[in-house]
Amino acid sequence: MQPNVVTVTSESGARRHPLLFVHGAWHGAWCWEDYQRWFAERGWESHAVDLRGHGGSSNDRSLRLTRIKHYQQDVERVIESLETPPIIVAHSMGGLIVQRYLEDHELHGAVLLAPVPISGAWRATLRTLRRHPIKFLKANLIWDLKPLIEKRGIAADLLLPDNATDDQVDWMWAKLQGESYLAYLDMLFFVRSRPQLVHTPVAIVAGSEDRIFSVKEIRKLAGAYGVEPQVIEGAAHDLMLGPKWEEAAEAVAEVVEGF
Repeated sequence: MQPNVVTVTSESGARRHPLLFVHGAWHGAWCWEDYQRWFAERGWESHAVDLRGHGGSSNDRSLRLTRIKHYQQDVERVIESLETPPIIVAHSMGGLIVQRYLEDHELHGAVLLAPVPISGAWRATLRTLRRHPIKFLKANLIWDLKPLIEKRGIAADLLLPDNATDDQVDWMWAKLQGESYLAYLDMLFFVRSRPQLVHTPVAIVAGSEDRIFSVKEIRKLAGAYGVEPQVIEGAAHDLMLGPKWEEAAEAVAEVVEGF
């Protein structure tokens, strides 16, 4: 089962390594649309994957029962299909997936945007439970994380900063989808990043207004890699969307230029 991949080539030049964008929970390749266009203008070819059950990718099992290891297989298949090993840019849950992949594979570099903390999703769970208890209870009852983003206002609260425009919120919310409950349990109990096993250079970017993973949590992960995270002031969890997306893209570009 080969995942769907959105590829954008560049007419302004060719870089040695392409970029591979890996989305997080509730999202798909669509969330990298602005990034792919922006990087193409600067000479980067890029590929954005739809993890199984997301966007244009099929799934051989119920999304509710899809695990982090299955998403990891998707990333591995895409990388194997590329002629040149990529530099990976991954968001949130995608950052955890990529870190697990990198335990057994070495690439030129990886940039993690608002990645799952080294301690997992415990604190994010408690924050979400306090802010949106009814929706969180529903998600647990139906084994699907969709209730957490099915209301426009809640989705905006979790993912975008307060100054996001109505158009930015509407565009994102119309595309969000349900997410695997077992993948969530993996992030909560079973699957952790293990930086000591990763030999690929890693950089980390965070948003100062992230309401899912705090800057403090992300600093702990960055510290395990021996790096300092770049914090985008005023950005929220979705660093590739909303009013701060270009500032975050510039931070990513600065890193990948140096790999």
